[in-house]
Amino acid sequence: MKMSKYLAISAIALGISTAAHADPLVEEGAIPGEFSANVALATDYVFRGISQTDNEAAIQGGFDYSYDFGPAGVHAGIWGSNVKFTDATIEIDYTVGVGGSVDNFSWDVSGIYYTYPGASSSLNYDFFEIAPSLGYDFGFMSLGAGVNYSPEYFGDSGDATYTHANIDIPIGKYFTVSGNVGYQTIDDNAAFGTDDYTDWGVSVSTEVAGFGLSAGWTDTDLDKSQCDSACGVFSVALSKSF
Repeated sequence: MKMSKYLAISAIALGISTAAHADPLVEEGAIPGEFSANVALATDYVFRGISQTDNEAAIQGGFDYSYDFGPAGVHAGIWGSNVKFTDATIEIDYTVGVGGSVDNFSWDVSGIYYTYPGASSSLNYDFFEIAPSLGYDFGFMSLGAGVNYSPEYFGDSGDATYTHANIDIPIGKYFTVSGNVGYQTIDDNAAFGTDDYTDWGVSVSTEVAGFGLSAGWTDTDLDKSQCDSACGVFSVALSKSF
């Protein structure tokens, strides 16, 4: 990954966030809803337990829009990161969904389209997922669970399902300990390159001078022959939301 690619992603995210704040239509509320943006610098980009950057650093950024009506609302977003695949160096994801909350209970149903600009179409990297999820905040901790389903997964590997759950536990005023576990099934394992697998992770996050700071460990139950250095990853991320 050349430095220009890193700078391009961060510049796009920063430019969007600046535009969202500077646009008088947004500031004056002429456009209904809320706009937000985020940027992050991470030592690795890990997706479902597997490094997407070959254990190299990632610059990531996104832009989101949401509009609430009563207990529910709609949202849309775009997010990008560098990756290190055969014939692909950038990932851009598009999300649209509907969700809401009642008291401490929350729900969401989103569609996510993962794209890899510049990659040969013959590789069939791009794919779509439908992702319903539920959550509940107990106050002393919050729990979430969901299922992501793709009718044609990454690399033309057939239908795939990712079932996952997560927990967040505030520790005092400044820290949150988080954990997650998921199970990925894939119709055509040979096309994808691994067996079905379980992934898990644990992390600690806090905020310092308006920046988010997190550190965590992720791993899978895949054999080393299928996922050696790309699994079992410790990563640190510094992020900022606007």
